[in-house]
Amino acid sequence: MKIGIASDHRGYQMKNRLIQLVEGLGHHVVDYGPESTDSVDYPDFAGSVASAVASSDIDRGVLICGTGIGMSIAANKFRGVRAAPCHDSVTAEYSRLHNDTNVVCLSADQLSDQLADQILQIWLQTEFEGGRHKRRLDKIDTIEGADEQPA
Repeated sequence: MKIGIASDHRGYQMKNRLIQLVEGLGHHVVDYGPESTDSVDYPDFAGSVASAVASSDIDRGVLICGTGIGMSIAANKFRGVRAAPCHDSVTAEYSRLHNDTNVVCLSADQLSDQLADQILQIWLQTEFEGGRHKRRLDKIDTIEGADEQPA
């Protein structure tokens, strides 16, 4: 798979380490930045990866910030992006099995290197289950495409 990865300044070290992991698993990685630990605004980097996922330039995305939450909020503003902050193996697995997430968001502040590696490996290897979950995602797509949001 072609995997895009980006972080903010707080996730910079984890991003660089995870690039090596993902490449070691045989995936092609596109690094969307940043290039240093200088302070940056996470929406800029979330937007680069989410836009690439939405346009199918990459297959999936990995975003890292202090909590994973800000990146998730920003990425989910892009049509067709399903981003989830994952904090353990269960959320990583089920975000793929049931929700077909195409962007995983990680916390540089809360996750150990070992746990971040485990989460990412599970997320990359888990396939979408489909079935009733596909029907539910179709309903989300309908909401996303509506001119007016439901009350």
